[in-house]
Amino acid sequence: VLTVIRDLFRRLPEHLTKTVTWDQGVEMAEHHHIQLATDCRVYICDPHSPWQRGTNENTNGLLRDYFPRGRFDFRTIDQAGLDVVADQLNRRPRQTLDWDTPTERLNQLLLAPTG
Repeated sequence: VLTVIRDLFRRLPEHLTKTVTWDQGVEMAEHHHIQLATDCRVYICDPHSPWQRGTNENTNGLLRDYFPRGRFDFRTIDQAGLDVVADQLNRRPRQTLDWDTPTERLNQLLLAPTG
């Protein structure tokens, strides 16, 4: 996880890598290493508190349209296929973004002046 996060953070401006909020999970058991390696503050959601990770919960629901629980075999899809789904989701307008797409909002943040 640390290697992937480091690689992803290198692609983003520093002002977008200040904090990350993570769900409970074994993949974040050593989250302190991420904080030390990236200078990014990691927050862990409380157990059984889905309201603390609303975007994550919403995205999980959207992903179920592509990958129905118990009916999709992830051995049948490669990274290119996952990238297609990610691209489609990132180009889908969201009510919580005033009907902008996640791609449009990220572009706004990437082009925003940093004070």
